[in-house]
This record gives sequence, C-alpha cells and structure tokens, in this order.
Amino acid sequence: MSAITLYPYQKRWLQDDSRFKIGMFARQTGKTFTNTLEIVDRCIRAEIEGRRERWVILSRGERQAKEAIEEGVKRHLKAFEIAFEALEYEYEGTYKAMDVVLPRGSVISALPANPDTARGYSANVLLDEFAFHRDSRKIWMALFPVISAGHLLRVVSTPNGKGNKFYDLMTSPDPTWSRHQVDIHQAVAEGLPRDVEELRRALNDPDAWSQEFLLQWLDEASAWLSYDLINTCEAAEAGQPDAYTGGDVYVGNDVGLRGDLWVAWVVERLGDVFWTREIRTLRRSTFAEHDAVIAELFDRYKVRRLCVDQTGLGERTTEEYQRRYGSTRVEGVLFTSANKQALATLGKQCFEDRRIRIPEGDSALRNDLHKLKKITTATGGVRFDADRDSSGHADRAWSCFLALNAAITPTVPIEYQAAGARLNLAAFAGATPHLEQRGFGAVAGAVDMEGWA
Repeated sequence: MSAITLYPYQKRWLQDDSRFKIGMFARQTGKTFTNTLEIVDRCIRAEIEGRRERWVILSRGERQAKEAIEEGVKRHLKAFEIAFEALEYEYEGTYKAMDVVLPRGSVISALPANPDTARGYSANVLLDEFAFHRDSRKIWMALFPVISAGHLLRVVSTPNGKGNKFYDLMTSPDPTWSRHQVDIHQAVAEGLPRDVEELRRALNDPDAWSQEFLLQWLDEASAWLSYDLINTCEAAEAGQPDAYTGGDVYVGNDVGLRGDLWVAWVVERLGDVFWTREIRTLRRSTFAEHDAVIAELFDRYKVRRLCVDQTGLGERTTEEYQRRYGSTRVEGVLFTSANKQALATLGKQCFEDRRIRIPEGDSALRNDLHKLKKITTATGGVRFDADRDSSGHADRAWSCFLALNAAITPTVPIEYQAAGARLNLAAFAGATPHLEQRGFGAVAGAVDMEGWA
C-alpha cells in the first residue's frame, strides 16, 4: 500500500473515537478525504474481525455524494488494495445512490441528504457539508432514530451562516459532542501546502474568505437572501439548457458594460415553479456582444417576456430590444428605489415559497445572491445595495428578480385601438392596485390580455 500523508489535524480527527463527533474545517483542507478514510478504516477493521460495518454518507447533492465515493471511499480502498464491488441505483425511484460493498459484507452508501433518505437506514452516518443541506433541521429530526442503536455520527462542514442546524451544533456548549475546528492558517501551520495569500487574492471576496477559510459565522441579519434560503432552492437539474421542455420562458437582463457584470437569467415555468435554464454573464463586453446573446436566447427558447434594467445604459438596450422583439415582449424597468424594493420583495417571496430552482453548488452565484443587503437609511427609508468585487455587484440577483418579474407581473399596458367601446381604464387601474404597490406606476392605456394568460 502506498503511504498516505496525514497532517496533525487529520490525525487528531482519526484518533478521536467519540460516538458524536463534529468538525468545522476550512475549504481545501481535506475534510471529505479524512472522513472517508475513517469510514474505510473502520470497515476494514470490521472485516478483519469478522464483523460487518454499515455506513451512510449523506451529502449535499448527487454530485457531492458521487465525489465522496469516487474521490474518497474508492480511492482509499484501492490504496489499501482491498477488493470491492460498486453499485449505482435509484433510491426509492427518486434519488441516485451509490453503494460500495466489501468482501465480507460491509457496505458504504452515499446519497443526497433530505428527510426521506435520512430515515431510510439504520447505520453509522456521515453528514458531509451539513451546513449546506436543504432542510437541515428536518434532516436532523429524521436522522436520530437511524443512529439510536449505538451507531456513530460524524458531522463536518464549512460554515454557512447562522440559520442552520450545523451552527446550532457547533456553537452549543453541550459536552456530548467532540468538536474539531481547523481554519486555513492552522492547517498550513500544521503542514498543508497552500499559499494562503494567493488564495485570498484569487478569491477576492472578503465575506467568502471570512466564512469559508477563516470559519467566521457571517451575520445574516442584513442579507436579503440568506445562505440557508438559497440552499433550499438549489437543484442539480437547474442551469442546464438541455433540460428545456419547450414551455414559456422569461428572461431578466441586468445591463453592465465595464465595471459590473452583464447578466441574462433565463427561467422556464413548469407549473408553479420557475426553473433556471441558464445564466449568461459577460464582463467588459460590447453592446454587440450583448445583442448577440439575447438573439441567441430568443432563437433557442420560446421567450414570452424579457425584462431589462432600463437605468443608464439600459435606455439604449430597452429601445433596441423593443424594436427587435416587440414592445409586448420587452419591458424596461427603471431601477428607482421603489422599483428595486418591489423587485427584491417579489424575488425573496419566490425563494421563500420555493418557486424558483437555481444551479447547485455554484459558489460565485451563491455569493452574488447573498451579498444583496437591505439597508435602512438615517431618514427611515429603505435601499438595497451590495459590495462590488470581482464576482459581481449582486448583478445575478437583480437579473434573477427581473426574470421573475417578467414571469409573474402582468404585462405592462400598451397602446391599443379598440374596435368598439373603449375599456374603462379607471376601473381597471382600481382593480389592479398591486402594480402600484410594487412601484411600477399606475396602469394607463389598454391591456395586452395575452400577458394575463
């Protein structure tokens, strides 16, 4: 067997035989490697002693579960030169799961975490990146019967704000748990070969650096979309253009030419849920490049409506797209304080109601959504703002909100020559106060009834 290099913090974890063990490790410090090594080591010892060991790894999603098996369990078994059989199957016809079976019957399973899968076994359990699990508290409630018969429980993650069960466990004074904590500086001091300053500069995001490498609990109070809320709307199938079913599509376009990102966010409506099909981003691009991407999206999808940030540079963009695609399909939205509050409120409601699905595991996207903050001014007013860095200025968040506005808000009225009696516009405006409440102005002119279908 080839030698495995272990750093002191990894050895401390492996030598800790506590039944309940929790660890908070910085990114790139080998937490999944270390935990899968412990699982494999315990299974091999059980096989030698004539016992069978049963382990279940509950990961954030299917991709992470597969990585735990491929890059962790299988890698260690090959290093130990232990034969095994690997199986992939559908768990209850819904989730992809993977089993690794050792010669004498020990089994290691990995699958996405949710309350249903947490109930399905009686085994030792590893909750990998638990702070990022959707419904972490429901998973926790479903999990305890699984390990109640004396099984071991391992919980590891990097921080993900304060709104999840991992935060509760890691900060509780309860001595039942054996706690381990290793930030990037400690890991490097104990031998991990990383250039800390190079990593920090390359990330170029103070909040992400504090959370994912320095293990700081970010204050979620001012974040408009908490990480926990973002987690609940992630899906492995989101963000895949090939998954488009041919239904109605809505596009939000946040316009940026130099400093900020240019973003087009595409959602398809399936029932009451808006599935992200793709998110196109450009930086330091030209109007011609913007126009080419929008033309490509209109060719690829059945675009019902496009909402564009009409502020500043967006004046030209809105006018051009209305000329090309029609004013009934393209709406410009001025980013006034009232309109931004209306967009942000609509967007947050969709996240809270889980009516949107966004790509899973995209750190740049997560950070950009999370950085948008609601700020109360000295005069009691409200404004929405975000720190500007290399990953954006909440440009993805605003394009997302614009896409949802395009999908949910009735089409803005257009000029219309009636064949008979004219519509009572005053009565219509009185019947639709929600448009004014959202900050989009009073209804004037006749209505494009197709937008209400």
